[in-house]
Amino acid sequence: MSSIPRIVKESFTRIEPVADGAIAYFYGRLFAENPRLRALFPPAMDGQRERLFQALARVVWSLDAPDELTDYLERLGRDHRKYGVLPEHYAAMGAALIATLRRFGGADWTPEAEAAWTAAYRTAADIMIAAAERDAATAPPWWVAEVVGHRRPAPDLAVVTLRPDRRLEFTAGQYVQVQTARWPRVWRRYSIANAPRPDGTLSLHVRAVPGGWVSGALVRHTRVGDTLLLGPARGTLTLDPGCDRDLLLVAGGTGLAPLKALAEQELAWGRERRVHLVVGARAPLDLYDLPDLRLLESGHPRLRVVPVPSDAPPHDGLRGPVADALGRIRERWDDHEIYVAGPPGMIRATVDALQNLGVPLDRVHHDLLEAERDDARTSS
Repeated sequence: MSSIPRIVKESFTRIEPVADGAIAYFYGRLFAENPRLRALFPPAMDGQRERLFQALARVVWSLDAPDELTDYLERLGRDHRKYGVLPEHYAAMGAALIATLRRFGGADWTPEAEAAWTAAYRTAADIMIAAAERDAATAPPWWVAEVVGHRRPAPDLAVVTLRPDRRLEFTAGQYVQVQTARWPRVWRRYSIANAPRPDGTLSLHVRAVPGGWVSGALVRHTRVGDTLLLGPARGTLTLDPGCDRDLLLVAGGTGLAPLKALAEQELAWGRERRVHLVVGARAPLDLYDLPDLRLLESGHPRLRVVPVPSDAPPHDGLRGPVADALGRIRERWDDHEIYVAGPPGMIRATVDALQNLGVPLDRVHHDLLEAERDDARTSS
């Protein structure tokens, strides 16, 4: 078994240069041999092909880190429940994968390589199936949620409030996957913009992006009374209840959503630490939630909300990129616990600025990899 990671990685390097053709062949083979499986996938497959290759690459290069790999595979197995994936589907996927590798592996594809890939896939599938079965014992594959509020503070932006048909457990800072009736089998990730509420409702901040199927439907075509499907809450951008350092929350765009949830959660705990919420925006309309933030601030003296527009009259004397503004706020950030959310470029610039201000990187929390994946999708 110890040679399996080496053999799999070596053969995978032969597949990477022809990944586009290999993944297209894989799905063609899978659907030709199992036509019914096509109904599990979205109408347009470009994004799906990319996600499959990214997942396959992550599995291959994590074979020497079994704990990390198991955690990733268990999350995949649980997430696949919302697509309707059943245990028997994994055998069909495995057969199509081996056939694809056999075709594109060339002269380097040997019986030894096929045996290693077969064993590795079987182990991975078993982990995913077991995780899905454990999850099925405690949670549904999705929740049906009624739209009970839909506010459009800007033409391309909506604050959507949902009431799930059963309580959806989550921790402040997490996200859910959303599917609309307009685009079946297309799921997109949105952060929950509030801490858990007694009535079980949750809010999402959605910006319509060019070519965005789900985001466009949520902003322009969704009304109060409509229903959406929600996947289970996921994500690790959450507060450590044992940490007592003051908080700095730095948001850009709709990255405000998870950080507003963190602020609400910290204030609900009623502890003594202070919370700075710095909100970067380009134009006045991008400060879409400022009235609600000011209301929250007025009831909690430990919270300070600092808007930082870049292309509008300054607020609180601050203007420009939010990363640059951090050094002009009269605070020392090196003794704070810091969370950053927003577009990938804003996250990188903010982390760099904080490092230059002497903040230890282990105190800076962000979700850059997920932000990059979301940013790379042309249909969101």
